[in-house]
Amino acid sequence: MRDVFTAGVLTLSDKGALGEREDRSGPLIKESLEKAGFQVLAYRVIPDDYEEILVVLLDWVDRKGLDLIITTGGTGLSPRDVTPEATRAAIEREVPGIAEAIRLEGLKHTPRAMLSRGIAGIRKQSLIINLPGSPKAVEESMQVILPVLFHALEKIKGVSEECAR
Repeated sequence: MRDVFTAGVLTLSDKGALGEREDRSGPLIKESLEKAGFQVLAYRVIPDDYEEILVVLLDWVDRKGLDLIITTGGTGLSPRDVTPEATRAAIEREVPGIAEAIRLEGLKHTPRAMLSRGIAGIRKQSLIINLPGSPKAVEESMQVILPVLFHALEKIKGVSEECAR
């Protein structure tokens, strides 16, 4: 359908937003997406703040029209981990298989992966996916989702080709 899909990478980190911690996960996502052929048009590091996350997600979909947004961080059990809640408020339809596949892959490496609350879903014609915050988990997660992203985005945008091989 398209030669290039657009993407945004949003890192959620209180310390990162304050400049107290280098964001290593966001740049990993950006690099993976660019190598896969995406045009990454937006990248930000913001605090773990529900309202701020929601505002950015809505802006990137509704105003910028990004095809894909991948978040990193804020998916755990800490009181400030509100990325899934903000994402759920932004999306119109959930795509649970993506988050399930990410957790399943993570469980191959650490039992702590079951504590990730990340979700994935669709808003308008955009796909939003929450990844964990650690660089290692990001690398594992990107390996899982990259093979399906183009197909998922084509389906979201209404390409009616058969899915069967």
